[in-house]
Amino acid sequence: MNANALLRAPRALINLAALTALAATLGLAACSTATGPAGERTTAAASPTSEPIHVRVIAFNDLHGNLEPGNLTLTLADPTQPGATLRVATGGADAMAGLVRSLRAGAPHSMVVSSGDLIGATPLVSALFRHESTVEAANLMGVNVATAGNHEFDAGTPELLRILRGGCADQKADDPVKSCALGRYQGARFPMVSANVRTANGTLLPPSWVMKAGPVKVGVIGAVTRQTPQLVVPSGVEGLQFIDEAKAINEAAAALQAQGVQALVVTLHEGAEIGSPGKPADWNDASCPGLRGEAIDIIRRITPAVDLILTAHTHQGYNCMVDGRPVMQAVSYGRGLSVADLRIDPRSADVIRSQTQARNLPVLNARTEPGHRERLAAGESEPLRTALATARPDPAISQLVQRYTQAAEPQAQRVVGRITTALDRRGMGDSPAGRLVAQAQWEATRSPATGGSQFALMNPGGIRTDLACRGTPPCEVTYGDLFSMQPFGNSLVVMSLTGAEVRELLEQQQRGGPNAPLMSPSSGLTYRWSRQAPPGQRAREIRIDGKPLDPQATYRVTVNSFMAEGGDGYTVLQRGRARLGGGQDLDAMMAYLRKGPGEGGNPRITLEN
Repeated sequence: MNANALLRAPRALINLAALTALAATLGLAACSTATGPAGERTTAAASPTSEPIHVRVIAFNDLHGNLEPGNLTLTLADPTQPGATLRVATGGADAMAGLVRSLRAGAPHSMVVSSGDLIGATPLVSALFRHESTVEAANLMGVNVATAGNHEFDAGTPELLRILRGGCADQKADDPVKSCALGRYQGARFPMVSANVRTANGTLLPPSWVMKAGPVKVGVIGAVTRQTPQLVVPSGVEGLQFIDEAKAINEAAAALQAQGVQALVVTLHEGAEIGSPGKPADWNDASCPGLRGEAIDIIRRITPAVDLILTAHTHQGYNCMVDGRPVMQAVSYGRGLSVADLRIDPRSADVIRSQTQARNLPVLNARTEPGHRERLAAGESEPLRTALATARPDPAISQLVQRYTQAAEPQAQRVVGRITTALDRRGMGDSPAGRLVAQAQWEATRSPATGGSQFALMNPGGIRTDLACRGTPPCEVTYGDLFSMQPFGNSLVVMSLTGAEVRELLEQQQRGGPNAPLMSPSSGLTYRWSRQAPPGQRAREIRIDGKPLDPQATYRVTVNSFMAEGGDGYTVLQRGRARLGGGQDLDAMMAYLRKGPGEGGNPRITLEN
């Protein structure tokens, strides 16, 4: 299958060999590169030498379409005052591209890696355009290779493949979400890799990508958390298997080594944390206090042949040594970059581990105070010091983002309602913002004609931002505000559950332990949650419409379509009967706010130890 035929491939999944060919055609962004064998990027030729070959790896993770800096910040250690911190304005695709350019200027051999969740759960400037704006920005930035994160599967496999190969999506006349809004979408100019996403015919995406740096090669292996089927709409991953991450990575590493590729980088969309809960440690603290998380178990099972591991998913910052190799993550939303300088022995073609240097750097932007830039740059060694001090926003990406922002403006600024106070999404999952959403969805489905719902439940992961109250209450809420808070485009589903199933559903909140995030309920449902009670006995005094829960009775419950398919692990909802589909979640919210100023309501869950 040639490249043109591949791009015309139907919805059926493409096999590994075909996608490897696609990787070669989509492949490689840096202007100083030439295309090598399939799946390879070749940097400028170098004469044979016995000196180590320097390869700079520049990585970011969990961008989530944050093309604009907005009010993004980072709290960083002040290098000029021990124990002090700086709250620094960071982020923006143009600022990130500017720092990338500065970092590449001092490294003839370099690669830019996205470690997953480039798209999905995004602000309006990405989501309103089916994330084509974000991929175009990544193209301009010179991304060489990306790994699929769980959010890359939000809209299903066919849409993921369209995002990679280009073309316009089917469009409904009344849909505010537009494809090809600024011209025909050309697709990604970089391959996306993942070794552990399998189809009946092999891997969905190429398991790895190879860059040739003079006389040596560097292989990049991708993997995504195997929990992905519980994190996205189940129908979106139908026909796919997400196998053990370490097993898939080790298989891909062995295949690369058999081809003579000894310098190996893993980009793993799973993560860890350092510090104490609620108080992360400094992202360059080499002691990595309290290092923990799903990624650590995976990493300890990854072959020792791997030299560098770039992680993601937890939106944390750290730079740790695990089993003799750096493990890095640079927070999220484009606020930071992980930079790893590898020295490769041209005779063995392998990384000289003792010479690896790794550092997380902030993406400083036009809003960053000059004094903050000076202090942070002074705390770095050369050449990173100069790169941080001199980096400035990339004008081409600034222009691209401005064009998409202007295209989104009429829809984004449309006032759709009012609120009486700011509604946040913090706490134990249940939050004022979550209760507002649940209440709106219940109101939209409570009449017999729309489902006869008795209460609604909202998953905390579906609430992506706070709902700010700007000015004097009641505060205006725009379509852009609501879209940013609920960017997934879910529909409402009303179903019947027995009282026993309602109890089982509430108990499923404990799957992450007693401190797992809780769903937000609408009015109509109240209960006590005992954190320290035995599993299966934490939901107590459950009342519906003020009456004790009857295990034998049937209740009508509203959830979003993601939850209805068992998303976030709420598998009880897959057994729901007499289902009735409803409207979109945003429409329900706008209808609710039109009735009067919205409030989060009083807590309907009593927490006890």
